[in-house]
Amino acid sequence: MGYRVAVVGATGNVGREMLDILAERSFPADEVVALASRRSQGSEVSFGDKTLKAKALEHHDFSDVDICLMSAGAAVSKEWSPKIAAAGAVVIDNSSCWRYDADVPLIVPEVNADAVTGFRKKGIIANPNCSTAPLVVALKPLHDKAKITRVVVATYQSVSGAGKEAMDELFTHRPSRSTPSTKSRRRSFPSAWPST
Repeated sequence: MGYRVAVVGATGNVGREMLDILAERSFPADEVVALASRRSQGSEVSFGDKTLKAKALEHHDFSDVDICLMSAGAAVSKEWSPKIAAAGAVVIDNSSCWRYDADVPLIVPEVNADAVTGFRKKGIIANPNCSTAPLVVALKPLHDKAKITRVVVATYQSVSGAGKEAMDELFTHRPSRSTPSTKSRRRSFPSAWPST
């Protein structure tokens, strides 16, 4: 018997990627449910060779869910993760919401999988952001051999971290190859992603 999995934020970039990875790795799921906001309800997302219709998060009964992959942002996670966990699902949150909560383990499986036992306090597991996770995977074997006492890091985050709207906006604002000169174009400022 396989798991029953819900993906919250399934219509977003990360949610779609979660569905792709579950399918690619043949995760043992008997059922996968795509959940999103009311606004995205009915949107179609791919799961392997299947197409799932997104259901509204606020109307879903989580009592039959084993694992909930949460990728709908910190505000949604703060409101919904405790409710979902209380219904019996293990919530694996991809937002920044629970990363500093002492009762929620911050897990990178290749680094500290044994710490996952701490999830029972709240039923939630957090993971670090997209730059920290691969960094600590690389640092772990180095730390094991020669204790690391300090790391100085600079990251340059991609627009994709701000979501689909920001990626669409970047695509819309990029110069076309047929544009003769930068001077002849009117400068526009992004609204979905930060500009400097």
